[in-house]
Amino acid sequence: MNLKNVNEVETNKTELEIEIDGETFKKAINKVYRQQVKSINIPGFRKGKAPRAVIEKMYGKEVFYEDAMREIYPEAVEEAAKEADLRTVPDNVDLDVVEVSEDGFTFKVKLTTYPVVSIENYKGIEIEAVSDEVTDEKIEEQITNERRKAGSIETVTDRPVQDGDTAVIDFEGFKDGEPFEGGKGEMYSLVIGSGSFIPGFEDQIIGHSTDEEFTVNVTFPEEYQVPELAGAPAEFKVKIHEIKARILPELDDEFVKDVSTDSETVEEYREEIRNNLAEDLKKARETDISNKCAEAVAGLVQGEIPQAMYDNRVTDMLKEMDMRMRQQGLDLETYMQYTGMTEAALREQYAEEAEKQVKIRLGLEKIAELENIEASDDDLNAEYQKLADMYKLDLEKVKSLVPEEDIKRDVEVDKAMTLVKENANIK
Repeated sequence: MNLKNVNEVETNKTELEIEIDGETFKKAINKVYRQQVKSINIPGFRKGKAPRAVIEKMYGKEVFYEDAMREIYPEAVEEAAKEADLRTVPDNVDLDVVEVSEDGFTFKVKLTTYPVVSIENYKGIEIEAVSDEVTDEKIEEQITNERRKAGSIETVTDRPVQDGDTAVIDFEGFKDGEPFEGGKGEMYSLVIGSGSFIPGFEDQIIGHSTDEEFTVNVTFPEEYQVPELAGAPAEFKVKIHEIKARILPELDDEFVKDVSTDSETVEEYREEIRNNLAEDLKKARETDISNKCAEAVAGLVQGEIPQAMYDNRVTDMLKEMDMRMRQQGLDLETYMQYTGMTEAALREQYAEEAEKQVKIRLGLEKIAELENIEASDDDLNAEYQKLADMYKLDLEKVKSLVPEEDIKRDVEVDKAMTLVKENANIK
């Protein structure tokens, strides 16, 4: 491979002119011939036994050129990009063959390159983080949640529906006096306050009693998934068949012994809840600070970023989604069939988040550069060991699979994020 010319043709686009010598090209041609001869029929020869010279005489000596060039160019482009010191972005390759003969070929390729960005004012970012204060209200709320988990469901007949009850209802929806598809249900168990129905529907169930029939008036959200109903007023005829309430156990020492392995009295239990909440709220605050600092970094990044970086991130996000679904016995294709979603719609759905993530990464890499942040050998070894432990692989195997440069950048990005947080003005 000979890199003949490097030319920046536009922002984030560089054209390389690459020459492949005759010996390399001939080896590739011979490799392609061996792969394809098995399926070639030539009169007078058994299938797969025709000499290369005979095939070239019949179809032209260029018969294997195109496939041989395909065989060569990916590695040649990678080597040329390294020689030109280009950090490239995976993208559709724009390749143009300049000349080709049995003595080699020359081609030009346009590569999408990593953008040059700038970032300022990343120290002193103003952050209003969620509180980690453990209040008595939060403790009581947590205890009530635990009592609800341990509670029982009972049918009530001596009062109307309250928030938190389950109402067993029949309902039928009408738009402009006409019933609409999907708007009818019978003996449906609706948890009041769950937000599973149209906004306003559940609120209007409250206060009504068993066997009562009444009308609920609502307006569909503007973004409702059924276009003909989006933003439209609707009327629902409703009948309540049954009201079910969750009966909570008494908060006493016996309850505490049933739900806790560390406490035996109510006071001990409250202290246990306090300590657990303190730990959980501290983690939640730290996560909130990290997220808000990252979002601030994304907003500070300046530069022309190639669309391919956003598209690649969306692709990665869809792959991650598919992996999560496969762990649950589903896959992305089946999910799209069930929901009626298309890949294009999913990509659009993830586009905004992908753009933010790309900008966060670029911003933190730039901060690491500006602050001369570097990953030490100990940092790299620790990261490799973490991966080895996570995937239960031999350390040396992980090192052979994951390029050191990738680990190095990840460590430096993490350190840059720490710097941003340490210098943030957190309220």
